[in-house]
Amino acid sequence: MSRVPLRKALADLPAYVPGARVPVGAAAYKLSSNENPYPPLPSVVAAIVDAAADVNRYPDMFATELTATIAERLGVAHGSVVAGCGSVAVLGHVLTAVCEAGDEVVLPWRSFEAYPIAVDLAHARGVRVPVTAEGRLDLPAMADAVTKRTKVVLVCTPNNPTGPAVRDGELRDFLARVPNDVLVVLDEAYVEFVRDPQAPDALALFAEHPNVVVLRTFSKAYGLAGLRVGYAVARPRLAAGIRAASTPFGVSHVAQLAALASLRAEGELLARVDALVAERTRMLDALRGQGWQVPDSQANFVWLPLGDRTTAFAERCTRAGVVVRPFAGDGARVSVGEKEATDLFLEVAAEHVPR
Repeated sequence: MSRVPLRKALADLPAYVPGARVPVGAAAYKLSSNENPYPPLPSVVAAIVDAAADVNRYPDMFATELTATIAERLGVAHGSVVAGCGSVAVLGHVLTAVCEAGDEVVLPWRSFEAYPIAVDLAHARGVRVPVTAEGRLDLPAMADAVTKRTKVVLVCTPNNPTGPAVRDGELRDFLARVPNDVLVVLDEAYVEFVRDPQAPDALALFAEHPNVVVLRTFSKAYGLAGLRVGYAVARPRLAAGIRAASTPFGVSHVAQLAALASLRAEGELLARVDALVAERTRMLDALRGQGWQVPDSQANFVWLPLGDRTTAFAERCTRAGVVVRPFAGDGARVSVGEKEATDLFLEVAAEHVPR
């Protein structure tokens, strides 16, 4: 029997592994997917209900009202904002818009596990640069990795899954070394959780450097992970190319109205972010008090560098009622959730402090 052949690249494509879900009927907290533990605000739910009445119609293909609202809030041109089905989909459109077959994309590792997938699907070649022992992006090494074949550099800040954010000075030094025709993507999926005073102002850098693109999302701080809304901020010419590479009608009408309602309720939502940052601090302080050497985190999760003990630790957490995200051989990422979930997790962590 003859079969339609698949692309050869798919044979080596790494599988994206989502955070484990809590089994049906089980009593456990899900700390494996970096989700916002708070339910949608009533005003956002009302917008979703209203939007549901129009799901027989196609959505606004370019999310015009949403992108205009974002642009005005950020102080950029309306044509500079491109919405998509989550920032990971927008990243795919960015790479499709600029990469030719065989181009190189420099990326940190370990970092967001969708990066290698998106790079391979764009027919490019990923060049992985190890993060430091403290889980930080090694920006000098990433700059050293740029060659004449490099088309894009991915800067995840804060870095997922390790947690630290890059510093303004080091990022400026990095940008000074990167050629102007190499695109630098600042992936800021967790920017609302950043409290490091040395963290960069990505929009200021965007204004100064034509080769900078900023990615953001409504999934984390705004609690719309289930509706998939993200966006890129790019110079209008580049934004037009990203828009052309995007999936038509990629952001649903329901998602667009929910995102707009979330922007109107931003004060309430950012108060929730403050509460999660406080819980993050409690978790980090407790872990360090137990004897853990954990990286700084500026996101809504913490990273435990467990090495070969990662899988066993994650299984122990699940038995205790908290589901975490293991990266076999490297470590476990633990999302910041309910206080009760933190308490359960810390009980398990106390039993597994590296000696």
